[in-house]
Amino acid sequence: MAYQSLNPFTNELTKTFNNHTDAKVENILTQAYALYQSAWSQPQNISDRQALLRRLADVMTLHQEKIARIITQDMGKRLAESRNEVDNCIEIVQYYAEQAAELLKPVAYPSKLGKGWVEHHPIGIILAIEPWNFPIYQLIRVIAPAMAVGNPVVAKHASNVPQCAQLMEDLLHEANAPAGAYTNLFVNTQQIATIISDKRVQGVALTGSEGAGSIVAGQAGSKLKKATMELGGNDVFVVTEDADVAAAAHTAVGGRLFNAGQVCIAAKRFIVHEQVAEEFIRIVKEDFANVVMGDPLDEHTTLAPLSSRKGKEDLQKQLDSAISHGAKVLCGNQPAEGNFFTPTLITDISRDNPAYFEEFFGPVAQLYIVKNDDEAIALANDSNFGLGGTVFSKDIERAKKLASRIETGMVFINRFGDSVAELPFGGVKRSGFGRELSDLGIKEFVNHKLVVVGQE
Repeated sequence: MAYQSLNPFTNELTKTFNNHTDAKVENILTQAYALYQSAWSQPQNISDRQALLRRLADVMTLHQEKIARIITQDMGKRLAESRNEVDNCIEIVQYYAEQAAELLKPVAYPSKLGKGWVEHHPIGIILAIEPWNFPIYQLIRVIAPAMAVGNPVVAKHASNVPQCAQLMEDLLHEANAPAGAYTNLFVNTQQIATIISDKRVQGVALTGSEGAGSIVAGQAGSKLKKATMELGGNDVFVVTEDADVAAAAHTAVGGRLFNAGQVCIAAKRFIVHEQVAEEFIRIVKEDFANVVMGDPLDEHTTLAPLSSRKGKEDLQKQLDSAISHGAKVLCGNQPAEGNFFTPTLITDISRDNPAYFEEFFGPVAQLYIVKNDDEAIALANDSNFGLGGTVFSKDIERAKKLASRIETGMVFINRFGDSVAELPFGGVKRSGFGRELSDLGIKEFVNHKLVVVGQE
């Protein structure tokens, strides 16, 4: 596994990083575990860890533009999107810097046995295995809560974003993080398995594909290690007949094309009531046709390239397969230079078409036309995934009922799904398990220790 930064826009090799040896990995784990066993990790020293997070937020604020440009150079997203990612990261760090002590305070559990309470203690080293599509954000949403708790983190990042991987370690070093608090790993799959089996590692957080999640969850489970899995999604975008169709269509396009469609919670399946389908399709087709593909560092660009040549090739194979199984192309599927992919809308996708159950990780949307709410829900829930979803309707009570019936970890009404520090993020079914961010995320990798004082 070569760690190389290959610019997705120019296909030029920017930088190569050497893999860590087994001896280097052992030194990293030894240092991290020493920190875990020190006073730094103890609950009573949470103020020191919150101070570290405040320093990290300050450092990231100081280097915002540099971070954003490295993100764009590594994985190809538009600079405006990279800046948005950095802003989000800073907010997450600040959230836990300010709220961690309150979120982790003991919780009273009165009982007939006596006065009881639950304390929240760190458990050990957390291994983070993260993808390339949000290369700093994916790290931060593990690092910030883990550090607040007192769990050291070692991270194996995607092989195509090594500059971001190293940058995160450098930022924490500049923030004066103690040795072992966070370390980047350039390792291969066999080394990952060895790290998971190490008794000093007590938790594994993975964001990635369903296939990777199955393997890593199995490895963690076989060693009785706690794990969280944030995997793929095939999110629905439901539009009722009473919705503001123009707003819904424009939002659907934004939700599908953000980050060139390489987002687990992207709007991927448009489920539209038959009474408004014609207008919805017209607007989506117009918006798709008006994208400006170009240099992601150019402020005028509205659609960035896919992250790699392989990503484009895989997406085209998926689309070709869908068409060969009967899907109809309403727009798009036109040749594009480099790693760019023309926004595409397909429909007439039967249940025996592989595309019906697949996740398209790029600017390809599926359209389904329904007659009523029950049909929309049946279609929405007929999926192997269950991450997020959106409902557009002017009748908020109706929308709330629809949201409650959709089998996902998150549903957004009259807006596209997003992620912020104070809201939990995660899914069900093959979209994974566990939650990140908010009060739920900070308590995923803790020892919920019960203490009871007996009645006298």
